[in-house]
Amino acid sequence: MTSSRRYVLPVIAMTIIVLFSNVSVQFPVQGEIGPLKLADLLTWGAFVYPFAFIVTDVNNRLYGPSMARRVVYLGFCLAVVSSVLFPPILYRLGLVPFETEAGRLLRIALASGTAFLMAQLLDILVFNRLRLMSWWKAPLASGILGTVLDTLTFFTVAFAPLFVFLGPNDAFSLEHAPLFGLLPVEAPRWLSWALGDFGVKLMIAIFGLVPYRVVINSVLPYRDTQAVSA
Repeated sequence: MTSSRRYVLPVIAMTIIVLFSNVSVQFPVQGEIGPLKLADLLTWGAFVYPFAFIVTDVNNRLYGPSMARRVVYLGFCLAVVSSVLFPPILYRLGLVPFETEAGRLLRIALASGTAFLMAQLLDILVFNRLRLMSWWKAPLASGILGTVLDTLTFFTVAFAPLFVFLGPNDAFSLEHAPLFGLLPVEAPRWLSWALGDFGVKLMIAIFGLVPYRVVINSVLPYRDTQAVSA
C-alpha cells in the first residue's frame, strides 16, 4: 500500500471524530442517575472525542509514530477551526440556545487545539515506548495518560481565571456550587465538568481496547499476506 493510500482511512476517521465531537460538545446529556443531573456535568462530546485516541493508537501500531503524528497535526487544525466555526452556526440554526462571544470562542478554540495536540502527542510517545509489551498495555497506558493531559489542559485553559489573558472568563463556570451538583463540598462549576468529563473518557479508554483489538486483528493478517504476496 502506498504512503498516500495509507492516510485515507485514518484521516477520514480522525476528521469525523474531531468534527462530530466539536458539534456534540454543544449538547448536554439529558437524564438523571438518582440525584445526579447529567446535564450539569456532561455533554455528548465526552463520549465521542476519546475515539480519537483509538484512531491514533491503531495508526501508530500499523504504520508507526511518524504517520500517527501527521494525522494528529491534521486533527489539531480541525479542532481549532471547528471550535470557532461550529458554535455560531449551530446558534443561527436554532440548535443551541445561547451565542458564545468571539473572545470566548477564541479561548475555547485555543484550549481545544492545545489539549488535542499535547494529549495525542503524549499518547504516541507512550504507545511507542510500550509497543513491544503485551498488546493491551500500550493502548491502555497511552489512552489513560493522554486523557488525563487532555482533560487537565482543556478545562484549565478554557475556564481557569489564570488564563484570562487568552480571552474573557465565563462567569457561570466560575460560580461555586456543590461538587457534581450534590456533594457538600463546593467548587467552581468547571471543576465538576472536568471530573465528569474525565470519568467518561476514562471508561471509554478502557473499553476502547475492544475495538482496538478487533481492528488490529483484522488488518495485520491481511497486511502480512499482502506483503508476502508482493
